[in-house]
Amino acid sequence: MTKAKLYKELKHVNHSREKRLHYSNLVISNPELVKPLLEILFDVDDKVSCRAAWVFEFMCSESIIEIIPHLNVFTQNMHKVHLDSAVRPVAKICELLMKANYEKTDNIMASHISEQHKEKITAACFDWMINDEKVAPKAYAMTSLYLLGNEYDWIHPELAIILERDFKTQSAAFKARARQILKKIKKGSVKCEV
Repeated sequence: MTKAKLYKELKHVNHSREKRLHYSNLVISNPELVKPLLEILFDVDDKVSCRAAWVFEFMCSESIIEIIPHLNVFTQNMHKVHLDSAVRPVAKICELLMKANYEKTDNIMASHISEQHKEKITAACFDWMINDEKVAPKAYAMTSLYLLGNEYDWIHPELAIILERDFKTQSAAFKARARQILKKIKKGSVKCEV
């Protein structure tokens, strides 16, 4: 399938789980489609980029290892995404990557996610936290930063400052996730002091 044909197909993607799953399975079955899918995703001013992001998120949710050959492209371009409907899945993919990276068992991702990838994910997540984004990207960013902060000791204090500063002005969903993350950060710092 050509990039032009894929682009045309993506116009049929909607918010339904069925459509996103169908196209993500198509991409998983045809790994050569990941590259053009990412090219469409990172054409950030085109509304179809959002649909590409939805499909890519579903693909990563189904099989995170499919992203491995494309980690450089993904992490180098994710900060360009600005349409709300595309930011949410990109932030979710970062969370999926960090969860996979810090898994305790059979960790394939840890050998592929480099320091540079982590730096770019950290920067993007902090941007989503401090910018005027919807709650979902912020929630995914919180989780990613919490996990990264277990490896990089400077992240937890910075994240805690942002969470505490924004707590009063954010939504109930933000507050619920922030409360969980702050509790984990505080619990971790107590362990460090002992």
